[in-house]
Amino acid sequence: MSIADGSYSLGPDFGQLLIKTSRTGLGARAGHDLTLEVTRWEAEVNVDSADAAGSSVSVEADAGSFEVRTGTGGVKPLSEADRAEIRKTIREKILQTARHQAITFRSTRVAGTPESFSIDGELTITGRTEPIAVHGRLAGDRVEGSATVVQSRWGIRPYTAFLGALKLSDEVAVEFSIRVAQPG
Repeated sequence: MSIADGSYSLGPDFGQLLIKTSRTGLGARAGHDLTLEVTRWEAEVNVDSADAAGSSVSVEADAGSFEVRTGTGGVKPLSEADRAEIRKTIREKILQTARHQAITFRSTRVAGTPESFSIDGELTITGRTEPIAVHGRLAGDRVEGSATVVQSRWGIRPYTAFLGALKLSDEVAVEFSIRVAQPG
């Protein structure tokens, strides 16, 4: 399968936008590696296969729409109360959604082919914009890709608990898997 040239309007109906965290520190065994799903987002993608530089991507995600999908590791499984506390922490302490409701990405350079591409762009989180690289590929009828967000580059202090013994890694993986759609 290939991706046809054209403009695409995408959102959660076409696939998933996931955030994956990992633990570090002396108390890492007590915490969980989390997979969070951004449940409200929209993307505009323009594909020009003859000239990748003519392609572009913009994404806007609702910073308050993060939902805990899985939590692996830890001493005990995640409870609904744990999930609610994680959502609250993300909204109030990490992403400060009362002040910064959107997370945005705008491409500045697209290279490669629809089958294997890289996108350089600017990611804005909590009002701060920094450069980031996204790598992706066509996998059957899906476009898959990832980027690594180093939270501290955006002024975000990674979550800690137990007087700092449990920490989330500064690096967070952002992954997407989107069904190939028809332009329009």
